[in-house]
Amino acid sequence: MLKKVATIVIMATLSLVLTFTISGVRIIPHQDFHLTQVELSGALITQSIENRLANPIPVTKVYYRDKLVGIMEDTSGIDELLSNTYDLIYAQDFPQSQLLLSEEVVLVNDLIQYKLTNIDSDIVSFIEANELYSIEVTRIDFSSGYTIYVNKIEDFEAAREQYLLNFITKESYDRIIKKEEAPELSTYGYRDLNLIVSETVEISKGRAKAQDILKNVNEIVYFFSYGYGTEIKTYEVQPFDTVEAVAYFNGLTPQQVMSINADKIKSYNQILEPGMKLNVTYFNSPIKVVVIKERRAEEIVYPQSTMFLPDPNMREGMTRVSTQERTGTKDVLYLETYVNGVLMGGQELKSSVTKEPVREVVLYGTRVIPGIGSGNFRMPVDNFRISCGWYCYSGHQAIDLVDRYMRYGYIYAADRGVVQSRGYDPIRSGYWIRINHNNGYTTYYAHLDAMAYFPPGVAVEKGERIGKIGMTGRTTGPHVHFAITYGGKVINPCSKVRC
Repeated sequence: MLKKVATIVIMATLSLVLTFTISGVRIIPHQDFHLTQVELSGALITQSIENRLANPIPVTKVYYRDKLVGIMEDTSGIDELLSNTYDLIYAQDFPQSQLLLSEEVVLVNDLIQYKLTNIDSDIVSFIEANELYSIEVTRIDFSSGYTIYVNKIEDFEAAREQYLLNFITKESYDRIIKKEEAPELSTYGYRDLNLIVSETVEISKGRAKAQDILKNVNEIVYFFSYGYGTEIKTYEVQPFDTVEAVAYFNGLTPQQVMSINADKIKSYNQILEPGMKLNVTYFNSPIKVVVIKERRAEEIVYPQSTMFLPDPNMREGMTRVSTQERTGTKDVLYLETYVNGVLMGGQELKSSVTKEPVREVVLYGTRVIPGIGSGNFRMPVDNFRISCGWYCYSGHQAIDLVDRYMRYGYIYAADRGVVQSRGYDPIRSGYWIRINHNNGYTTYYAHLDAMAYFPPGVAVEKGERIGKIGMTGRTTGPHVHFAITYGGKVINPCSKVRC
């Protein structure tokens, strides 16, 4: 009787052991003959039952994508495969790491009461042929949904800093990291107030195939710049090309061209060698980098429109300038927001006039608007920025202007005059208008969004709206092409208006 009780206790103890997890591999109680046959019938490698055993034996079931590959007697061949493969292929690129089975492969320890045909070497060959192994590296999950694997977390940190320095100076970056306040602007220019990366990251250990791992700083910077699947666009430098011209022709800013070609372009004024291949792919970053800047600038204050006063002693049709117009200046402080290097908006914080403008006074006989220009010009757009300067590319005898804050804002007459002609050129200029200022000067405005407001023969005032900024004709973005001629010769507009 005592012997029987002891046997029951031993069997109960064995049953408990079989339900525990050992070394991270699940243990399952043995199954009957019918279930084993059904399972083997769907295996990826053919395997059969040779005979039934008196006692169950331990085996390892190998699954790939939840499908049985086969049942192994001894898994040491897998360990040997992983060790040899690591030494031959992965040790140099991934030192101090470990080659593991792919996450799609699951090993399950089991007990069965049957002798099966031995296919251990076939299963090892299956794993090798399909490269079902992965390296244990650092996994980084972005809140935007992206996941990357990197060899070293130090490379990730260095790459992130290098990418952020596309949009902010190293000095500003270090200061913001230390949460130090930016010094007040004492001269015209910019100061960086804040740097915000919208996405957060979660860092953990993960397994990935070698081709899916970003192995160095440059590869991680490339991911930050373009994510996955972005088609890279290149540009071959032509004779006389400048950084500004390359940016203009490819819809980028000069700073962006310099940032994504930092290995080739070191300064804004660098002479570019013809034939040089430059990356001109627009940033398509999986993260959003927001930089808040303050900009202090000196801007022109235009006087009120010309005052016309009658002079009864002057014969009809004659005019005389009594007081010459003089522009003033003001200091303006703006708060601007940039997203991935692109200006998204700005607002004026404060301004102060540093030099009062002087209004022009014209005496006339009988004409109220003489249609004769003053010879002093204003910029034809508000909040102007020059996107392509005088000769920024070969043959460009004009300046291209954008409105920083209203991409499709108004275009203004640069001086008084009479509309000489207007029209539409589908190949180059789009909608355009030419004004004769009846003093030797004419001005030309191109790429309007529609036909100019006034037909030929209409007298216009300086600063009067003549159309809106568009992108008709040959253009990579909304702007106005502004040209001035004197005596029939094209002159640099910046020689007549402060640029």
